[in-house]
Amino acid sequence: MQATRIVAIRHGETAWNVDTRIQGQLDIPLNAKGEWQAAQLAEALAKQEPLHAVYTSDLQRAHQTATAVAVRQQLEVVCHPGLRERGFGAFEGKTFAEIANDLPEDSLRWRTRDPVWTPPQGGESLLVMEKRVRLTLDELASKHIGQHIALFAHGGVMDLLYRIATHQGLQAPRTWTLTNTAINRLLWTPDSVSLVGWADTSHLNEATRDEI
Repeated sequence: MQATRIVAIRHGETAWNVDTRIQGQLDIPLNAKGEWQAAQLAEALAKQEPLHAVYTSDLQRAHQTATAVAVRQQLEVVCHPGLRERGFGAFEGKTFAEIANDLPEDSLRWRTRDPVWTPPQGGESLLVMEKRVRLTLDELASKHIGQHIALFAHGGVMDLLYRIATHQGLQAPRTWTLTNTAINRLLWTPDSVSLVGWADTSHLNEATRDEI
């Protein structure tokens, strides 16, 4: 079978993840825990099947996470803007509570996953983002038939990859997790995308964690 094996990984934790603050396409770095998660991930993947390529969002939280893995496997990190988080416009920099208070109508459309709703001030609708993610997935996977690659991105991208692989609509309730640096596995062919495994966090066992 002509297929590309993919590990899809959300970036490590940031201070804004902890604060439940929308990052969107703002360029937020990893916090200390996120750096630890990236290091643990790099070690875990190094013990598994070697990667042939590492692609990442150009936002630094994803790039930092990808770099930890790529250095361990002696690979180059390749940036691709198609792996960026959703553009959230006026939501960016606000906490969930602030969004609900300041922009109640937009907050409701966001929480109900209205696929055509666009966040004010330059945001991106789910329909537009899904098209971007699908095109990026096809573009990158098609370059590596028979190989094993890693895609480093964001929670919104991971959510769409899960939906694409399981044929779930944009408004279907989310029953899966989007944990920072969890290992998610997909199999891509020119005709389909399938889910192999999701949310492996065994490398994040707190019992093995040093103080940070």
